[in-house]
Amino acid sequence: MSDVDALVKNGSAIDEHARHNTTSVYTAAEIFPMLPERLSNDLTSLNLDEERLAVVVEMEIGVDGSLLGSDIYRALVRNHAKLAYNGVAAWLDGNGAVPEGIAAVDGLAENLRVQDRIAQNLKNLRHLHGALSLETIEAKPVFDGDQIRDLEVEEKNRAKEIIEDFMIAANGVTARYLAARKFPSIRRVVSAPKRWDRIVELAREHNFGCRPPGLQGAGRVSRQGESCRSVALPDLSLAVIKLLGAGEYIAELPGDTAAGHFGLAVKDYAHSTAPNRRYTDLITQRLLKAAIAGQTAPYSYAELDVLAKHFTAQEDAANKVERQVAKSAAALLLESKVGEQFDAIVTGASDKGTWARLLTIPVEGKVVRGFEAWTSATGSTCN
Repeated sequence: MSDVDALVKNGSAIDEHARHNTTSVYTAAEIFPMLPERLSNDLTSLNLDEERLAVVVEMEIGVDGSLLGSDIYRALVRNHAKLAYNGVAAWLDGNGAVPEGIAAVDGLAENLRVQDRIAQNLKNLRHLHGALSLETIEAKPVFDGDQIRDLEVEEKNRAKEIIEDFMIAANGVTARYLAARKFPSIRRVVSAPKRWDRIVELAREHNFGCRPPGLQGAGRVSRQGESCRSVALPDLSLAVIKLLGAGEYIAELPGDTAAGHFGLAVKDYAHSTAPNRRYTDLITQRLLKAAIAGQTAPYSYAELDVLAKHFTAQEDAANKVERQVAKSAAALLLESKVGEQFDAIVTGASDKGTWARLLTIPVEGKVVRGFEAWTSATGSTCN
């Protein structure tokens, strides 16, 4: 991870600005970075052929995905290739040629294939411990100039999973590194759901079988008695996510036992891999650098407790903005389609109303006319 702290000093004007923002906000219309653009897109970004100060999380992974050893240290790094997720994923899946950026660097192709195997092993081990793998529909607006032309569904792929699985492992290493050195920290927590019985009920309704919570407090999902480790139905996944509830940041003293991350089936989890777009990661980086140098912690537990509550509140606010802009983008796209008929599936029904998702356009909304009879997939009219 880039050494953001080297350029954004604790207590500086830019630091206070970032502390207030807490997180970068990603909307369909514009990205609002936590740090000024010169920092977020350049000086704190591991750009191609640029030397950057970094904090390295080194991990030794066994063939079964278990962590055999780890270390954290400062370094000067140089990025030798700029790669795109979709191109790398197509190549790994055997559906595309070797991307030019990979072919230009000796040994990079084999290195990426090793990373792919390790990432899959890391994920498989988490699933054995009860991690949930949920598939949701995320739509990205496609613009033609200033006009929204379409909503494009962003799908998971193996290249993205390499980054995701390595980040999850690194976040565990950073949490344990600080605890071992008696440092307080800020943990990312997703507690065990209070309504696990409802998750079990939903899974059974969709021909899934659910076992009780597995290792480290996480749940295990299986299909027809066989472990599938994922909920592939987007609408079931969304319902499960809502029942799991939102995550939060919690300050933790060494020796404390925070709830951990239920969905990932990990006990120790501290956000650390994105210090130029999440302030909590920058806090963790400063703690790590002090621990590496044998210094005292730059933050007290009381300070971290106040910050953790602030981070959670600001994250909730940012999520609301992102959701509202996404809804606005969908409304703009559908504006010209008022009166047309669409196939849809009901995604929720209660006394407050009925919600449906269109099958041909990745949008969901509240049904405002004729919803009383909606109990299964049907046609809808845009209103």
